[in-house]
Amino acid sequence: MLDIVGLLQTEKNAFTRSERALTEIVLADADSVLKMSIVDLAAQADVSPPTVTRFCRRLGCDSYADFKVRLAQSRFVGQRYFAPAAGPTSVHEIAQGVVNGIQSIIYETFDHLDFAAVERAAESIQKSNYVLAFGSGGASSMMAGEMEARLFRLGLKVASTDDHQLQLMRAAAAPPGTVIIAFSLSGNNAQLAKTLTVAGEYGLVRIVVTRSASMVSKQADILLPVNWHENADILRPTPGRYAFLATVDVLAQTVATRLGPTAITSMRRIKHQLVVNRDGDDSQPLGD
Repeated sequence: MLDIVGLLQTEKNAFTRSERALTEIVLADADSVLKMSIVDLAAQADVSPPTVTRFCRRLGCDSYADFKVRLAQSRFVGQRYFAPAAGPTSVHEIAQGVVNGIQSIIYETFDHLDFAAVERAAESIQKSNYVLAFGSGGASSMMAGEMEARLFRLGLKVASTDDHQLQLMRAAAAPPGTVIIAFSLSGNNAQLAKTLTVAGEYGLVRIVVTRSASMVSKQADILLPVNWHENADILRPTPGRYAFLATVDVLAQTVATRLGPTAITSMRRIKHQLVVNRDGDDSQPLGD
């Protein structure tokens, strides 16, 4: 789908005077332009209707009607980004907003955590022969890597990948007893959903951490739902990352607790090497 608004914003300096006049009107009030006839828009920009038609064709549209359809689509998709609300500007205000957002989502995550699903997920991981952690696209890929970091130190066989093709190949080649844990902040990752479908065909247990009632969630054998309201401030990084991270930590500690002495033995060996080769004492985290 052609992003008319994005095209106007990036190309406006290369336009003619008449085209820039039309561009300024569209970017200033797209909603009003959507209600205008070609004659109305031409009159407001002080150009002729044929100039408007040529402008539309330069943007890759067949006609003024086609331009309005594409503008409406672009306007709808980028609502929060078209006319963003004013946000904080001082470092103190920005920091306060970020930290408050993190605190709120952590408590909200606890209030809505499915404890029974976490227990089932931990049991599946504890009994597994191998764990594959999948996630793609920024925060989700980070969560897959974090899950690997949490589980290998418990003595479990685990690997993570953020590559869609490798995810599909690993799911297809996974040995019996493999558990897959997949992450998707949006829940709309079609390629991940396909990989999980394939994993299900091979009888692999699929633990999915994502939004409820999403494309990816429908492929879960065990769903750990994570739902939150996105920031109104588009410049603030999504707090959803912390909801997922909290879920990962809850699951990881539950697995560690269920494994008991086995996990402790593995962790002690790691800590021994860190103390001897890096830290000199036992006060640092199990990692870096």
